[in-house]
Amino acid sequence: MTDVLTTPRPADTPDDDAGLFAKYLALPGAIRWMTAAAIGMLLLSIVQEISGEGSSVLTEPGTSGAMLRFAVPILLAGLGGLFSERAGVVNIGLEGMMILGTWFGAWGTVNFDSPWAGLVCAAVGGALGGLLHAVATVSFGVDHIISGVAINILAPGLTRFLSDQVFSDWEGGSITQSPRAVGLPKFDVPVLAGQGGSTSVLGDIDDRNLFFVSDVAGFLEGALQSLSLYTVIAFALVPLSGFVLWRTRLGLRIRICGERPEAGESLGVNIYLHKYIGVVTSGAFAGVAGGFIAMELAGIYREGQTLGRGYIGLAALIFGNWRPGGVMLGSLLFGYPFVLALRDSAGLGTRALLLVIGIALIAVLVFSVVNRKRTDSIIAGVLALAMLIWWSQSSTAPNWLPNTMPYATVLLVLVFMSQRLRMPAADGQIYRKGG
Repeated sequence: MTDVLTTPRPADTPDDDAGLFAKYLALPGAIRWMTAAAIGMLLLSIVQEISGEGSSVLTEPGTSGAMLRFAVPILLAGLGGLFSERAGVVNIGLEGMMILGTWFGAWGTVNFDSPWAGLVCAAVGGALGGLLHAVATVSFGVDHIISGVAINILAPGLTRFLSDQVFSDWEGGSITQSPRAVGLPKFDVPVLAGQGGSTSVLGDIDDRNLFFVSDVAGFLEGALQSLSLYTVIAFALVPLSGFVLWRTRLGLRIRICGERPEAGESLGVNIYLHKYIGVVTSGAFAGVAGGFIAMELAGIYREGQTLGRGYIGLAALIFGNWRPGGVMLGSLLFGYPFVLALRDSAGLGTRALLLVIGIALIAVLVFSVVNRKRTDSIIAGVLALAMLIWWSQSSTAPNWLPNTMPYATVLLVLVFMSQRLRMPAADGQIYRKGG
């Protein structure tokens, strides 16, 4: 069975990239991500020096801590999409499953007076949405997109009905919200991070105001302060998902469902069963993502609080090339503008982010020219020029820009990443046994 999945397809063969970028791609995954993170932090440090006072929000500890929290729902939704699409089922319904997770997470927390019960209930609520999607797509052969859209329409109506039946009778609840729902315990990582005037290694380095070094230390300190166990669990699921999908027999069978289900069937794999496992697991991950929004970000269930994060989770999945590590990087990248939208009330940090995007687009332009990608070169050049002119001609960002920045970032990344993506070969295809 292993040979079925490791035999190269034409899309798997490397492209003609050469030079430093090709050497970078040849590095181990962990070193690639660390290098990319270091380059990104260096870019932010340079932009802060250029933009001056007010742009320090880009790397201050509060920003990184908030980024981590805002990235978690996107990360969990992306990991959910990973399991479903590796099993060959497109899951547009992640948003609806997240909505179910927000309601069930809040209900479980309040009803059982335990955030751990809320986490479990959130997973179960999302898994029920995943089960519905699996029944429709796997058993009945419904188009995956139609089924996902139906779940996204169904979930808000169902949770409103449940709120009317349950929360309306509880103190502090109504048809649109639940009573307060507390999250999991939080902690500071000893020695490295501290709050309230307590000393820490990273805090001491941050106070020295050393170019780049202090920015990195402050950014890391913020990520290690008030760290929720929910966040730890979410990020621990990244290597766990990779291990399950690429190092276990179950993962191999799930992946063959999304690559060559007919070949898997000929080798005795129960394709229907493993598709169900992948899609239900996907729903459970999305439900946990919704529970995080209700329990950790808001501390309460409110109608419409997912704000399209399920769709951004799908974008993170595509950006990450259907790999857990890439999904994590995409979630952090897409969560960062959400944070600036909340913390940058003066618009100075968001204005500085325009310069960051402009410089990044110049790098894309150079790469595209070297690799003779004419269309990408034109698009990157025009956008880079527009960003640099916008940055140079403005003193602050307009009020509407911070809220649109996350979605614009998603579009920009996907435009230039699309040519390097390799989705599972049978993803989205209707499978019938013996077909």
